[in-house]
Amino acid sequence: MNLRKIFGLNLQRLRRERRLSQEQLAHLAGCARAYLSGAEAGRRNATLDMVEALARVLEVEPAELLMDPGSEGNGDRSLG
Repeated sequence: MNLRKIFGLNLQRLRRERRLSQEQLAHLAGCARAYLSGAEAGRRNATLDMVEALARVLEVEPAELLMDPGSEGNGDRSLG
């Protein structure tokens, strides 16, 4: 799985866990809802600044947005 897809899946999961709409998260992170939608779908690249902003709003470390969900719990912390 490529890093854009991993980022998008993690972003969507964390947003839903916090019961935020795309519109709400976009407003809090300072980006457009269309950008967020594209990022969740794996179609948009994220800058490091945007990863940091989203992580801050979602109250996670930036690395959590980039970790392959399939590697959790098995000690493999690689990005894919």
